[in-house]
Amino acid sequence: MLDKALLAAVLDRALSRGADFAEVFAEDAREFSFNYVDRVAKRMVRGHDRGAGLRLFYGTRQVYTHASDLSGQRLLELAETAAAAGSGAEPRAAKRLKRLQAGRAIAVDVPASSAEAGEHLDFARRADAAARAVDSAVVQVSVAVSWTEKDVLVAASDGTHCRESRSYLLGTVEAIAAEGPERQAGRKNLASRTGLAAFRRLSAEDAAREAAELAVRMVRAPHAPAGRMPVVIGSDFGGVIFHEACGHALETTAVAKGASSFVGKLGQAVAAECLTALDDGTVPDQWGTTAFDDEGRPTEKTVLIERGTLKSYLVDRLGALKTGFRPTGSGRRQSYRFAPTSRMRNTYIAAGSDQVEDMIASIASGLYAKKMGGGSVNPATGEFNFAVLEGYLIRKGQVAGPVRGASLIGFGPEVIRRVQMVGPDLVMETGTCGSVSGWVPTTVGQPTIKVSELTVGGRS
Repeated sequence: MLDKALLAAVLDRALSRGADFAEVFAEDAREFSFNYVDRVAKRMVRGHDRGAGLRLFYGTRQVYTHASDLSGQRLLELAETAAAAGSGAEPRAAKRLKRLQAGRAIAVDVPASSAEAGEHLDFARRADAAARAVDSAVVQVSVAVSWTEKDVLVAASDGTHCRESRSYLLGTVEAIAAEGPERQAGRKNLASRTGLAAFRRLSAEDAAREAAELAVRMVRAPHAPAGRMPVVIGSDFGGVIFHEACGHALETTAVAKGASSFVGKLGQAVAAECLTALDDGTVPDQWGTTAFDDEGRPTEKTVLIERGTLKSYLVDRLGALKTGFRPTGSGRRQSYRFAPTSRMRNTYIAAGSDQVEDMIASIASGLYAKKMGGGSVNPATGEFNFAVLEGYLIRKGQVAGPVRGASLIGFGPEVIRRVQMVGPDLVMETGTCGSVSGWVPTTVGQPTIKVSELTVGGRS
């Protein structure tokens, strides 16, 4: 993408006015998105974006600039502009760039870009037909297919020099069922990091039927009760609560500012002893897996909480400077237009040994939140409100019947202290996460867990 001689010249120019550190992040990305709503192709977009970002450190002060131009002249101009923020101190010299480390954390079978548009249209039509065949209550079906293929390169004044190819392919089916004025949605994602051949083996029809059956089941269910009660949170997108309500507070993006309830608690008990939580950038084929992070540091498996004790934060390069903690390969960004910050990769609660049947049997009256949906969270406090897409009442130790419109309301650090049982059925789910460095691909994961008490929002 960029030769070593040019990169060395850009880094030297960037250090010419006393910067402590300089980094180039270059990117060549190809993208595609397709939407199909109610049997009509609504939107099909292809894009190709190339550019580079240049970052300098002066102590813990960061300067960042970028350009959608990879020419040598433009990159040298960027370096001159960024260096002008310096104090005029003696120039520093960049270390000799190491031999290029090139790799792909996940091998791709057939590039997503080799698919014809007609293939995505056929996928959407098959999903639409399968969803509508479930029940006459299904009134709307939406299908989206998108892919991104990108090459990224990082070169830095500490000698870092690495390059990686990354591929993401995602199909989403959403079905909406209606009865009278009531509407409920069901959703299913199909994802591949290994390319088109793996995606073709996934069934559009099965995904559509699952989404439609959920929507129909929920639209015909009575309203959920409200109040404080024990809750079993299922493995289907259950990990979104830990990700949103606790994970962001464990990033040094928040910790360095003191805007986290976990500040100063390393080595202390912050959760129930049965809970272990990790963020792992090396899990095979997962959405948040890469060979290197966006600062050129190899990704790793980071234990955040071990048997209830806080063991680590998620630390990027700047976060390490500000806090003194060891970097964890967690520096991520949406594109070259963003400076990296500490971000989650594949974040999950580790599997336990408690059986789901025993969790249900232990509750006289409560809620089984089998599948979670979206919600809102205050990352500074961990306060959250998440919708339950698929919920069931628990009565006298048995699943009594479906309920609709439930939500879970709570405070993340409090909830993880109230986890009493952890199941063996860990499920990893594809997603994206937004923060100050843009939107990045992530995975959330969780086995089924029992929480002793949560506030459930409902009507009855």
